Amino acid sequence: MSEERRFERVSVERKVGVAVDFSPCSKKALLWAVENVVRSGDHVVLVNVQPPANYEEGEMQLWETTGSPFIPLREFADPAVIKKYGVRPDKDTLDALTHAAKEKEIVIVMKIFWGDPREKICEAIEKIPLNFIMVGSRGHSTIKRILLGSVSDYIVHSAACPVTVVKINEHEV
Repeated sequence: MSEERRFERVSVERKVGVAVDFSPCSKKALLWAVENVVRSGDHVVLVNVQPPANYEEGEMQLWETTGSPFIPLREFADPAVIKKYGVRPDKDTLDALTHAAKEKEIVIVMKIFWGDPREKICEAIEKIPLNFIMVGSRGHSTIKRILLGSVSDYIVHSAACPVTVVKINEHEV
């Protein structure tokens, strides 16, 4: 049975979400989740949100409202998958995830959404459904958060599950 099918049939194991865009702060949140929260038997769902785009035909148009199918870890580095979804995880992150999957006996999948990250991450929490989610925080100043809005702040106040925000230090950026 494929990882995707196995994941869809699971109802007892925890589904731990991590919002990722593969920036330093989201990678820190991902690694923190794997080291501190994830336990054997868990399913880790990497929630990635791409900017909205105009897709005239094909699969992307179908997935715009529901998100992509679950993408198993072994497919993350496949050039065809990278091209199809536009997601580029770095080698260090992939190596850490592969090691964690074997070491902790966890299933890792990615689901990609298109649109506003704040809304789509909250939507993913409800649709998948996730037991809790980890998000990274870039640590913007108060003024930047007011002007730009904070994805992590929005999720903390709007999510239908517990949220952990992992901050990144200035020297880690």
